[in-house]
Amino acid sequence: MRVTVRLFARLRDIAGASELARDVAPGTTIRAVWRQLAREYPAFAEYERSISAAVNTDYARMDEVVRDGDEVAFLPPVSGG
Repeated sequence: MRVTVRLFARLRDIAGASELARDVAPGTTIRAVWRQLAREYPAFAEYERSISAAVNTDYARMDEVVRDGDEVAFLPPVSGG
């Protein structure tokens, strides 16, 4: 299965891209996609406890299973004023 991963803010900067394609096995959760990315980009690890995720533009829990063709977005916390 193939999913598209969208990255925002600092995650985009770390990866050097706003969108990545990843092949995943059936039954893969959002958390597993995140951990695959964290292995590729170790700096992602510091965001694991505060990251938000969405699947196909709807916020989702990390234990949600992704499906072929899904768009998974990871959104780090943002600060500013």
